[in-house]
Amino acid sequence: MAVPSVSLSVSPNPGKTLWYGLLGAGILLGLYGTVQRGVHGLAATYLTSTTPWGAWVAFYIYFVGMSAGAFLLSTLNSVFGFKQFEKVARDALLVAILSMAVAMTFILFDLGHWERFWHALVYWNWTSILGWEIRFYVLYFLLLMGELYFSLRRDLVYRSQEKGFKGILAGFLTLGYRDLSPQSARRDAFWLKLLGILGIPIAIFGVHGGTGALFGVVKARAYWNTAIFPVVFVISALVSGTALLTVIYALRHRREKTGIDLALVRNLAGLMIAFLLVDLGLQFFEILIGLYSLEEAELATLKVMTGGPFAWTFWGVQLGLGAAVPLFLYFYPVTARSVWAQVLAAALVDIGILAVRFNIVVPALIPPLLPGLPAGYYVPNLDEWLVATGIISLGALLYTLLIGWLPMDPEDERSVVSHG
Repeated sequence: MAVPSVSLSVSPNPGKTLWYGLLGAGILLGLYGTVQRGVHGLAATYLTSTTPWGAWVAFYIYFVGMSAGAFLLSTLNSVFGFKQFEKVARDALLVAILSMAVAMTFILFDLGHWERFWHALVYWNWTSILGWEIRFYVLYFLLLMGELYFSLRRDLVYRSQEKGFKGILAGFLTLGYRDLSPQSARRDAFWLKLLGILGIPIAIFGVHGGTGALFGVVKARAYWNTAIFPVVFVISALVSGTALLTVIYALRHRREKTGIDLALVRNLAGLMIAFLLVDLGLQFFEILIGLYSLEEAELATLKVMTGGPFAWTFWGVQLGLGAAVPLFLYFYPVTARSVWAQVLAAALVDIGILAVRFNIVVPALIPPLLPGLPAGYYVPNLDEWLVATGIISLGALLYTLLIGWLPMDPEDERSVVSHG
């Protein structure tokens, strides 16, 4: 009698294969752009002495904001006890860490001498906003790492009891602290809350408010030189961070048997829309006051932003795709009941905030500083886009790998216990 053969091979996941393929291609493209940047320096870009900041600076402030917004969202659970956000709390911390790493990589590429990045840490000018900002970044990053550790520790201990690579990695990450008593759980929660409390003012005033201050103190550029900029940066950080976590939650849990938690998506989308409305209000007052000032330099910047060659990003992307469409998707009764309509709204909001970042950086550098000087002009060239593609792809790859290695869902601990 013939014995039927049994195949032990695991059927491939086409979607996952495509995702890794896209990320791999993006990283390879980024490597090519990096080689060009290393060989030719900033001459590989379209930056000039007139427009010394461009796409990489815009992406830098975008991802710093993404990090601060994601972290602040995580504190709703760890500090303020809103349990409805528990399912995204760990993701929020991981996104905050990786977004900060991506942001620092972007600004590293923008340095004229990127081999001197460590000078800012060693040689400290106490009167420099940037000097303080860098130290806040370091403190903030260490705080995020500590929070993620205490959030995951118990699940890591359980996982270390299993065999295989994940168990080895988890055992290493617990660093010998493998106490699973109720007292240890309370201790973890205490440290998680304490670090969250300490991190809130650091994220608001030091990290992203401080990033806004980097622009606000530049007196030579009237559009930047305003005290409202740090506030605008913080609010838009909350918008982009909440939007990204809405997208991530839905994509990560789309294939689970229990399905996507519609109430959680609506809560996240509601927060996002609330922050977006505040952000739009601040943008309105920012432009209104600039118009009322009748200051020639600021009017020239607003003219470039709203009527110049970059006007399509302001009207079409920032206000159209990034604000009007998401507001419609959230409030229109039919789309309001659709998970994927809310996810689309969140994705569009993040695209809109990226346009905000570009409209902060570039238009202010176009008008000449003095009469008779040439006006600036800037669009990112291919090498700049390739580097950006590579950095973002690498960040996405790290996130994809880490969520497979780490117990990111709160129920992981219970499921491991039930099978242990």
